[in-house]
Amino acid sequence: MTPEISEAAEAREAADVQATAVGRRLPWNKVPEVTLYFWVIKVLCTTVGETAADLLNGRLGLGLTGVSLLMSALLAAALAAQFRARAYRPGLYWLVVALVSVVGTLITDNLTDNLGVPLQVSTGAFAVALVGVFAVWYRSERTLSIHHVDSVRREGFYWLAVLFTFALGTAAGDLVAERMDLGYWLSAALFASAIAAVAVAHFALGLDAVWSFWIAYVLTRPLGASVGDYLSQPAADGGLGLGTVATSGLFLAVIAGLVVFLTVTRRDVTERDHLTPREG
Repeated sequence: MTPEISEAAEAREAADVQATAVGRRLPWNKVPEVTLYFWVIKVLCTTVGETAADLLNGRLGLGLTGVSLLMSALLAAALAAQFRARAYRPGLYWLVVALVSVVGTLITDNLTDNLGVPLQVSTGAFAVALVGVFAVWYRSERTLSIHHVDSVRREGFYWLAVLFTFALGTAAGDLVAERMDLGYWLSAALFASAIAAVAVAHFALGLDAVWSFWIAYVLTRPLGASVGDYLSQPAADGGLGLGTVATSGLFLAVIAGLVVFLTVTRRDVTERDHLTPREG
């Protein structure tokens, strides 16, 4: 390597380090474009979060607390890699979402099963916590848009909000299921209808895009959980009886296929990301 090339490489590396400082903007967005692919994978990850949590809790013999600690450690490792990444990487990003889905489910399960916290209380607490994250995020950054997750601080707010949406969606979904006793299929239809109403409010009535996104993001959690339970639970309990292993494996395979497709085609990369080099 010539001295000129070496100096240029060192300069670029120094610029990257400086750009990833907490308050500095990056020239790229760390979150994918919100397309149909985004919502499909999000629901699939949510379903995996529900069935994988049940599978791990039942098969590993670690108990709910042990599984929670294990999955939290895996999530921390994946998040560390995500924060270090120079740009949006589909495989890493969706791995984090899947792990957040599992951990968010386990947080609510621990509060309900181990600590005896009523679902009404946990639902309200997570809702307040999520609003609090949004308030601090907006006060700090003056935006909640996922099109501008382009600094370490903004990415931190983003993932904290995502975690609370999963915990809130789990608690609210379980609360609705217990109170209304609709069964898995009708519960899924109810949450799908709520998401459709949000879409109508956004496209026809002018509901703010940011709030439309986050409301739908919360609602996809109980939707995916209802679908997962319907597929995995025994027929005697109102499900199809596929089991948690088959259901988790099926959805993980579909997620992997879609992530590979997006990695190759880059169809979920924001427009300004096309102006920057691909991560090597």
